[in-house]
Amino acid sequence: MANKGLSNIKGVSKADQQMIQDIETMMGPEPEDMGFMKNAFWGRFREDLVFPYPRESKDEREKCDALLEELEEYLENEHPAVEIDQEQYIPQESIDRLFDLGVMGMIIPEEYGGLGLGVTSYNRVLEMIGSYCASTAVMVSAHQSIGCKALVMFGDERQKEDYLPMVAREKLSAFCLSEPNVGSDAAGQESFSVKTEDGDYILNGEKKWSTSGAFSGLMTVMCKNMVKNEETGELEERGVNALIVTPDMDGVEIFENNRAKTGIRGTWQARFRFNDVHVPKENLLHKEGAGLKVALNCLNYGRCTLSAGVTGAAKAAMNQGIKWAQTRYQFKRPLADFELVQQKIARMSALTYAMDAMLYMMTGMLDRGDKDIMVETAITKVFCSHYGWEVIDDVMTVMGGEGYMEENELERSWRDNRIHAIVEGSNEVMQSFIFAYGGKQLAEQMISIQDALTWDTDESIGDNLSRMFNAATNPTIMQKAIPLGAQLFLGYKPSAPDIRSVHPALREQAEQLATLVQKHSHYVKLVSKWEREDIVKHQAQQARVADNAIYIFALATSLSKMDDQLRTGEYGPKFERDRAAFEYLFDWFDNKIHQNFGEMRRNADEKMRVAAEAARRYNDTLPNKEYYIHEGSPLGRGAGKDVPTEHIKQFPGEGQDPRAIDRSPGETAELEVDELEEKAASGDGAPEEPKPAAEDGVA
Repeated sequence: MANKGLSNIKGVSKADQQMIQDIETMMGPEPEDMGFMKNAFWGRFREDLVFPYPRESKDEREKCDALLEELEEYLENEHPAVEIDQEQYIPQESIDRLFDLGVMGMIIPEEYGGLGLGVTSYNRVLEMIGSYCASTAVMVSAHQSIGCKALVMFGDERQKEDYLPMVAREKLSAFCLSEPNVGSDAAGQESFSVKTEDGDYILNGEKKWSTSGAFSGLMTVMCKNMVKNEETGELEERGVNALIVTPDMDGVEIFENNRAKTGIRGTWQARFRFNDVHVPKENLLHKEGAGLKVALNCLNYGRCTLSAGVTGAAKAAMNQGIKWAQTRYQFKRPLADFELVQQKIARMSALTYAMDAMLYMMTGMLDRGDKDIMVETAITKVFCSHYGWEVIDDVMTVMGGEGYMEENELERSWRDNRIHAIVEGSNEVMQSFIFAYGGKQLAEQMISIQDALTWDTDESIGDNLSRMFNAATNPTIMQKAIPLGAQLFLGYKPSAPDIRSVHPALREQAEQLATLVQKHSHYVKLVSKWEREDIVKHQAQQARVADNAIYIFALATSLSKMDDQLRTGEYGPKFERDRAAFEYLFDWFDNKIHQNFGEMRRNADEKMRVAAEAARRYNDTLPNKEYYIHEGSPLGRGAGKDVPTEHIKQFPGEGQDPRAIDRSPGETAELEVDELEEKAASGDGAPEEPKPAAEDGVA
């Protein structure tokens, strides 16, 4: 019995079916061997994927330790973190210093001028930078995790020789994926490249949110791949291309260098316009039409390094917050004597322990080359970005009014780290992704069994009876259908997995986790039964399932980390803190998981939807001109309130801002293949001589 894809679910609207189909196409075929969390959705616990806790080699760790020692000296005594936030830029000398230290080339192989460090070492460095300056951590991450990571992973030898030494030693790189109308919908690119007869590409379109784009020496640009149909002569979309573009190519226009922001103010996000840019065929990364594979692989790394920065910031904030609570007196007692403050301290300790455990489990998986890790990287991103900021927010509460003051520096971390729940796939999008892809194979099997054995009103009586009889007499189908039916209708639960690899002192937590995995799989099936096809649009239920998966991964990685600490003989106050945080984490998250189980069956979702609809109807009565409207709205530019600019710092680039033109983002004139090919053949659109990249950095 072949499992059916999720886009074939009956009773789902055409719009939702198309969305699912687009996502499945974007994600591509799934690895044959399911990763740790996908197994957990089936009620299985793959010990071999999380035990023993991963560690880098001795030589690798010593090499990274030496870099961290030198880097910490610089960050502590020289790095202008306050100036970066206040002046909204990272000085070029600071960027140069990071290049000199080797920080900007950590992931680039040594033969191309980099340090050749693994993912774990790279994230250790980013964690340290994040504890001092989130803007710098984001810049370093954007440069290596997404800016030039595509070139490291997918570039051919000539491409690597031509570009990697530059981005390892002197120039930043940028990643161009987001557009005015393209955020989480990465497959919906409006920028496009047209392939010419000689195999080159003519690139057109807009990009936004490209970190460091205004002063990068190399950009990785995602765009629709438009190819001429030989029979009709018309252009057809065939996948997405990943192209290497440099700022010296004619037609590359940065019309907005940056925008003023709440946090990570030192980072610069550029907005590009590509006007008939002639990109040589030698600059195609990977394969034609396969650019989404490039983008998605880069985002896996980006989600980890984002998590490293906020983990470093949360740890630093926690230590500051506890010190404040120990030394700030009220009613002749330190704040830490009050139980509600103690609750915050305990939660900070438990959460930072879990963040660390999850982050370096994830980097270990990437270092050893695990194939099926997209669910785990999404979980890591959601957990660290959400709870990392919660830790910082709790410290803000503990420090009170003084925490809100600039000179104590906590408010900068509070502003800086709020962004991480939004970028690299918003946490709400990631929750739906974790639900859908964590349980995708399980859902497909359930749909296939249902389609084989249940009545279909679209079929005739004879066809229904014939299909159901054939399925009922098929041993393969019934071998899967009977246990599923017993579980859904008779309350039968498969036995909990047996976790054997743990230290004897952790047997209680191992059994607790095994039971949670068993119940998680059971409730995934029950939710599918209760919601049926509505589960596709009921994202509140999806989020409950996803959150439980997140908690389970946090507990599994924490169990593995504590197992490692016990086996290596750790002791002392730091270990005692970790052990107590670990034990509290298990009971706390056990309660949160069971609370979600209860809300899966009994919740206020229906009234929530009614309340939301009523609020939306009322909002429709309010005049658009009094509110800000997204530039990509179908209502068109100018539909909403004008954005104020007179008191907000502006970062204009060169060339005409397309937003001043009466057209929708990404809209282009009618494509004339012959005209574009003539431009490519004549050299119009490509530089006669290479021009040097801008030398003035962020200034």
